Amino acid sequence: MFCTEKHKDTKKLPFSLAYNMTWIDAMTYCRTHHIELVQITSNEIQEKVAEKAKNATSAHVWLGLRYTCSFNFWFWTRSMSGCYQNWAAGEGPEGGNGCGVTGAIEATGGQQWVGLPETEELNFICSTCDSPV
Repeated sequence: MFCTEKHKDTKKLPFSLAYNMTWIDAMTYCRTHHIELVQITSNEIQEKVAEKAKNATSAHVWLGLRYTCSFNFWFWTRSMSGCYQNWAAGEGPEGGNGCGVTGAIEATGGQQWVGLPETEELNFICSTCDSPV
């Protein structure tokens, strides 16, 4: 996919923010100013996002990943397909997820995905092109 006209000159993809917001506020910010919270659908994208996450000022960084307690599954907000997963042990489908849980990547360590309450304030990464990175 190609960058939209609005974002085609952006040099750093995805765009990482150095301040904290709740998941809903981060998603709204990304949709308003860029494209979307970043989606990780391959190991290549995981590596790029993990590299950006190392610069975070929070212990975790929001992803465009959300849990639905009504249907008991995790999904990407842009409905992107992909079987790639990188959940920490006991997280994701294995975790005891409740309503209002959203996905984040660990900023350090194994940089795996975890489910956290959407009300936590974390750094986040926006996609600035109409592609994951």
